Amino acid sequence: MHFRIASSEIDHTMTKKTPKDADRLIQEVMAEIGWDADPADIAEQVRRLDIGLPVEDEFAVVCAWLGKCLLLHKLDQVQSPVASREMFQVPDFLGQFSTAVTPVLIEVKSSTSRTLSFRPDYLEKLQNYARLLKLPLLIAWKHHSAWTLFDAQQLVKAKKNFNIGFGKAFQHTLLCSLVGDVAYRIGAGAGVHLTFRKEKLVETVNNDDGFTETWMMRFEQFRCTDYNGHLIVDPENEIQSLFQTWDLKETQEHSPTHIVNSFVAHEDDGIQFAHTALVKLLAWETLDGETTNWRHLARKERVVRSIDNFRDALKLGLKRKVVFHILDIQPPEMPGFLSAKE
Repeated sequence: MHFRIASSEIDHTMTKKTPKDADRLIQEVMAEIGWDADPADIAEQVRRLDIGLPVEDEFAVVCAWLGKCLLLHKLDQVQSPVASREMFQVPDFLGQFSTAVTPVLIEVKSSTSRTLSFRPDYLEKLQNYARLLKLPLLIAWKHHSAWTLFDAQQLVKAKKNFNIGFGKAFQHTLLCSLVGDVAYRIGAGAGVHLTFRKEKLVETVNNDDGFTETWMMRFEQFRCTDYNGHLIVDPENEIQSLFQTWDLKETQEHSPTHIVNSFVAHEDDGIQFAHTALVKLLAWETLDGETTNWRHLARKERVVRSIDNFRDALKLGLKRKVVFHILDIQPPEMPGFLSAKE
């Protein structure tokens, strides 16, 4: 889909204004490099802190948006005494979810490899910290654009390191059961259609395939159809936003007076997850050429303007015959720290 929302509706996720917690960022930098440091070095360090740790911050935003997170707290990993580093490694997050009877510890990793690997000493230090607090240790893994969240006990020792393949991590993911993620599929045939009226022929160019015409056109109509091809009367904002999360295929129909651009879901599209849909929704609300600042988003009350409760939007899509499947992915065995109702 190549059409964009009106610029007046854009809630920028990237801003060049001074961050609200600039005083804290400056204080952290000064404590690290000293008050006599070069101003340029200070400015660069503050900029790096403001960018944050994109993978960790992205995971925090995903958790906040999926709706089951009561608290996700980044743990300070400055340890005292120094000797404690030989035995303990502080994970990235402490989290409490409405679906769990106890808090959990979460270590966040990103890798494009099909296998995630931990050194034995590093994993042991993480587990020592978890045992100290008597809390479960989970691993959040971003593989390309997809997230999984699994119990660290799923890691298996290979020749040297403890490993897990993406297939196994996906099979045992707790992102749905614990955090509230959900998989879905837009029904084949559902889509949006833009009708333009031809007003003036600007140019005709002959080529090997025939000819190409360039027209001056006027936008005339916007329509949404369900997966049966029927018109959706007065589509809600959530329905339109669901289409924005899907990779719709574009086709064109020409008549002597009009051109209709259609963006439609196809049979072989597979499934999508709420956490990957979030990235697409944010792209619609971000100006071209800018990137998502996950640290800033983690400090906002609303992550996106379009959808607050994605699961409710999917249920509406199911009712409107736009969404064909809603799937909750569960692991083969549910861990004991999940509440009984889950």
